[in-house]
Amino acid sequence: MNLVDDRRPERRREALDLLDRLAASPESLRAERVGLTGAPGSGKSTLLDALTRLLRARGRTVGIVAVDPSSRLSGGALLGDRIRVRSQAGDPGTFFRSMAARDRLGGLADATVAGVEILAAAFDVVLVETVGVGQSESEIAEVADTVVFVAQPGAGDTLQFMKAGLLELPDLFVVNKADLGPVAERTASELEAGLALGARGAAGWQPPVLRVSARDGRGVDALLESLAAHRRHLEKTGELERRRFAGRLAFVRGALLRRYGTRGLEKLGGEAALRARVEAAGRISGHRLVEELGSGIEAAWREGGAR
Repeated sequence: MNLVDDRRPERRREALDLLDRLAASPESLRAERVGLTGAPGSGKSTLLDALTRLLRARGRTVGIVAVDPSSRLSGGALLGDRIRVRSQAGDPGTFFRSMAARDRLGGLADATVAGVEILAAAFDVVLVETVGVGQSESEIAEVADTVVFVAQPGAGDTLQFMKAGLLELPDLFVVNKADLGPVAERTASELEAGLALGARGAAGWQPPVLRVSARDGRGVDALLESLAAHRRHLEKTGELERRRFAGRLAFVRGALLRRYGTRGLEKLGGEAALRARVEAAGRISGHRLVEELGSGIEAAWREGGAR
């Protein structure tokens, strides 16, 4: 994890070699990747802690990536979630890593994506908690097999997420702090009404709205069962493979756009050509593919300048 978070060129080469080996390993495909997102204060970290305790009680190993806001001084993670997630302390079956969002304004840094790939090769379940603002709600769908949206009762954010179209992304909805009673029930009803208005049904899956109290453990069992049901659905319908490819394509495309802009993609032949290149790449890592395609873009620019 330190290796992929290291920006020095010589360490970058080592990281790419490691990620290529993992991409070619069947072990890296078996782990369940679950993303938790939602507004700050919704209780994601407490829910993460409750889920981890229950998974460990069932004998499953858990790798956790918590995307924290970056320190304005060092650029590193502020480690706020490590304070709230306590079940990993001293447990060899649990690994916790805080990773900085860096300059992604709420999104997932490239090192975070690499970190998930590393943990997926070593643990049964990988849980990823986002900062909960900006584009993280959409970018987590590129990394996780199952996206869980955690709602804060009475916060009034449900309508805003409906307007932004973000209710189309999650596979499960959790109204946390259900012990608050009527206010939590009202938020759950709003979510159910919002989902009823939209045309969901990715390969026949209807996202449930679950009432959970992470503080006292109420409803966490039901959440874990819903996660298992969604995993079975993904495997049965072939949606798991489709999502993994879509996430790989989105990662490569996003990284190239950030480095080279739309003109860079044009040098590769456009969107259709990029998709074909990713499909033909086989089992090398998306990170290596970004480097190779980037080298092609730079060579095309040099050749154009020479002419």
